[in-house]
Amino acid sequence: MVVRKILEELNFNVIEAEDGKVALDACMQELPDGVLLDWNMPVMDGIEFLLELRKLPGGDKVSVVFCTTENDLAHIQKAIQAGADEYIMKPFDSEIIETKFAQVGLI
Repeated sequence: MVVRKILEELNFNVIEAEDGKVALDACMQELPDGVLLDWNMPVMDGIEFLLELRKLPGGDKVSVVFCTTENDLAHIQKAIQAGADEYIMKPFDSEIIETKFAQVGLI
């Protein structure tokens, strides 16, 4: 709810998904400009989702920012290698989200 509020204050249209599969299904219907992605999701984790997203037509154009508690170098490298554009470590605030979204061209 906190992230949704921050993104809406930045004038984003927000669609939430309860797991990676639901998120991927939504992307198959209509690709978003950007995804704020958690590593630890049920059904399909963040890495699995990201790899599948990148395979979709146009999926390589979607900006993806990982947002997770997984903050060791190995996790960060794995996310970037899978196709993440940026990485935010929890806890975070609106300024961090705004900065990262600006860095990937969403703002």
